Amino acid sequence: MIRTENLRSGYIQDDVEEYLYQLLPERDAVIAEIEDYAAQNRVPIIGPAVARLMALLVQVSGAKRIFEMGSAIGYSTIWLARAAGPKGKVIYTDGDPEKARRAKDYFRRAGVAKRIEVHVGNALELVKKAPGKFDLIFNDIDKHQYPAALRVALPKLRRGGLFITDNTLWSGKAARLAPPDDIHTQGIQEFNRLVYASKELYPVMLPLRDGVTVCRKL
Repeated sequence: MIRTENLRSGYIQDDVEEYLYQLLPERDAVIAEIEDYAAQNRVPIIGPAVARLMALLVQVSGAKRIFEMGSAIGYSTIWLARAAGPKGKVIYTDGDPEKARRAKDYFRRAGVAKRIEVHVGNALELVKKAPGKFDLIFNDIDKHQYPAALRVALPKLRRGGLFITDNTLWSGKAARLAPPDDIHTQGIQEFNRLVYASKELYPVMLPLRDGVTVCRKL
């Protein structure tokens, strides 16, 4: 069931949303602990419904080299690392050293620490400096930075790779005129416009939880 308002979409009927979460299998002890911590401390996480989508996309695409822009306490990182398998490598990035410290402990206890490389700093700068190209890039940084995230991430994504972005409906606010001082909604709206206008991407926006946009690089 939905244990935190963070997992509510803001635009899906409550009974439908509850039904979706009730269908989900129970998570293991580490994942459940992270969900509880996030709910109690108001830490944004993608939640199990979106996490299952992410894991499926990793599995069907065969992604092994993954870069995560904005990893927080490592909830999505664990799902990505597990889906990628023992030969996978996930780059964790976050600007908060305390969140990174907590994430490292979760990684160790989840048995995926060897698959994850932890970097503390600005995700935009870190992805630009990262060597080589990636099979999948997950974007979940500050929302006003979404257009910039697209610009820096796209050159680092291999052809045929996936660029996945969370919060692209932003509790439904993305569908409405943004106030002049709402830089986060404006950033998401500009990002959505850019990906659908791009000749390098094939995007699909899914109205799951807070909106997830999946793009394949052509």
